Amino acid sequence: MKTMTTNFFTDEERERIERVQHQILALAAGVIEEGDEEKLRTYLSEATESGMLQRDAFGINPIVKDLETALIVGEEIGLSRGSVLSVLLWSIVKSGAVTIDKVRKDFGEEVAHILHGLMRIREVYAKSATVSSENFRSLLVTFAEDMRVILIMIANRVCIMRQIKDTENVEARRKVSMEAAYLYAPLAHKLGLYKLKSELEDLSLKYLEHDAYYHIKEKLNETKRSRDAYIERFTKPIDEKLQAAGLHYHMKGRTKSIHSIWQKMQKQHVDVDGVYDLFAIRIILDSAPEREKMECWQVFSIITDMYQSNPKRMRDWLSVPKSNGYESLHITVLGPEQKWVEVQIRTERMDDIAEHGLAAHWRYKGIRSGESGVEEWLAGVRSALEANDDAQLMDQFRLDLKEDEVYVFTPKGDIFKLPMGATVLDFAYHIHSKVGNHCVGARIGGRNVTIRQKLQSGDQVEILTSNSQTPKRDWLNILTTTRARAKVRQSLKEMESSQALLAKEELERKMKNKKLDYEEPVLMHTMTKLGYRIVTDFYAALADGKLDMNAVLEAYAQQQRFDHGEAEKTVPTQSADQFVMPDKALPQRGSGEGSSDVLVIDQNLKGLDFQMARCCQPVYGDDVFGFVTSGGGIKIHRTDCPNAPQMRQRFGYRIVRAKWAGKRGSQYPITLRVIGNDDIGIVNNITNIISKEEKILLRSISIDSHDGLFNGTLTVMLDDASRLTQLIKKLKTVKGVKNVSRS
Repeated sequence: MKTMTTNFFTDEERERIERVQHQILALAAGVIEEGDEEKLRTYLSEATESGMLQRDAFGINPIVKDLETALIVGEEIGLSRGSVLSVLLWSIVKSGAVTIDKVRKDFGEEVAHILHGLMRIREVYAKSATVSSENFRSLLVTFAEDMRVILIMIANRVCIMRQIKDTENVEARRKVSMEAAYLYAPLAHKLGLYKLKSELEDLSLKYLEHDAYYHIKEKLNETKRSRDAYIERFTKPIDEKLQAAGLHYHMKGRTKSIHSIWQKMQKQHVDVDGVYDLFAIRIILDSAPEREKMECWQVFSIITDMYQSNPKRMRDWLSVPKSNGYESLHITVLGPEQKWVEVQIRTERMDDIAEHGLAAHWRYKGIRSGESGVEEWLAGVRSALEANDDAQLMDQFRLDLKEDEVYVFTPKGDIFKLPMGATVLDFAYHIHSKVGNHCVGARIGGRNVTIRQKLQSGDQVEILTSNSQTPKRDWLNILTTTRARAKVRQSLKEMESSQALLAKEELERKMKNKKLDYEEPVLMHTMTKLGYRIVTDFYAALADGKLDMNAVLEAYAQQQRFDHGEAEKTVPTQSADQFVMPDKALPQRGSGEGSSDVLVIDQNLKGLDFQMARCCQPVYGDDVFGFVTSGGGIKIHRTDCPNAPQMRQRFGYRIVRAKWAGKRGSQYPITLRVIGNDDIGIVNNITNIISKEEKILLRSISIDSHDGLFNGTLTVMLDDASRLTQLIKKLKTVKGVKNVSRS
């Protein structure tokens, strides 16, 4: 690659490009394939001359930024050809000057694969306003396809943070620094990239808390010489004792990062001078596995014999390691000049695990605990990075998080984590139970979807609601999350309780109208005889129409009379020899058209009122009977009424034979249930048939559609059972209609 000569570059940028490209070529020697350099130079030249490359918000040249990012990737992370080339081509692809397909053709699938991941992450990044959340970091890992994409993004952010010290765009610097602190530094820490992590934290503090940063830095510079001298005085006697004990070890002292010191100042509400553990001494033993704990405690004994320890500051992660596998013995002792010093005691093995990022609280899915824990995974990551083995990296970093969970956005950019297989309805309840209760669907990617739609990672979901929507019992089959199912069950229970309460109020009101005193014991007896042992079930049956309100009132009135001793005296039991078989030739009670026990419907009966029962909605032509109510009126029921068997069994003496005297021009409400496929136009076809029928009026229609089927309830007004039969036959001929039945 040679230095660019267009006006797009300043003299200083040309010098930087010249210097950095030589470093990259030296670093990638033996890795870059023949012809890569020539093709790359052509790409860069054409993109620069096209005018499609643009400087960012800080005025940073994208070519310079990519070169320096590639240098960080090569030097400090250790990735090779695919990663370096993809970084150098990143800005060119982002600008649209070249396509990923062309890159694939010229540089191979690996480079194109990484670039695809970078572009995909860029799209996800643009959606979210909550980059500081743990869910967002998980989403980045999910979308990265292989972790080299995340490593490159960390390197890119380090590159930007190094170059924005003197920018005039203070607000953009603040935003980038916040993201460095809350997004990229934690990612770097969890991947074991401690050098980059500390640099990101310190630079973000430098830009966000300028005065605090330089105050701490000046204090550390002022005390560096005395601090180094103190460490030597502290460790010298320890060194002599450990050698005398025959232990194999090495010691090192480290000063805490500026960001770490600042955090302690904030937590402890002190100045730099008040942070007594500005540095720590680490003693690392070369011990055989079976002697590790014994030798660590031996060192502990030697140090605490020499210096007074602070028991409140002791941390024993040797006997009981942290849940992430971290093992070490931390003690704080009072050294020379009455200064507190933290000492960490561990073995080479323990230090190796700690240095490979296991202090981070991170659990990658796809690694089952008990088989290959986080220790092995992150150790493999670091080893692969150091070996520059991209093939091994692919195996280590390809994480299929999608098998376990999905991450979706709200329209505002907030991100939520749900289990794989979660539906739109699950997401609605995850947001809030009220949103779930009124959910009718969602809009994903500009298209409307049903509540059953399964979500995919990266979906931006806008929940659609309606105040008329209420939870349905079949929603329990749609939901996958326990929380959402519990919310639906709770809502259904509340709805049932509300409906039962209304049914109870209606029953008590009708009792009052019929001048029946409400008595709890009588009602309990009535419920039991009607087959209900639970009060809520009884009222629910009333609310659903499974029990006829008037039949319940009749049963209550009879039970009340019985409980008060007013029941009719029973006929004494006759012996078998006194029983006389009735003459079959004699007419039965209520038989014969001239019988006074036959109610002729539409006959002018003085002082006798009759109505059509709502439970079965009889119409002229139906086989019917009359039922004498406690108020003296008569309800006309169909002989196949659902309540007929119960009325005959319990109130046989109130049943009267009935027949139609002839049409009187009246229309009766009839309810029909229609089931069929949810085809376009099927409702229109049904209503057209009804509208064309003479003397038939459609009074109401209700349609409930789900899973491609609809369940409709129609109420029509007509005057004849034969006309009803003809209507049912015609409705069954409509395409898509599976069944039509009378309620």
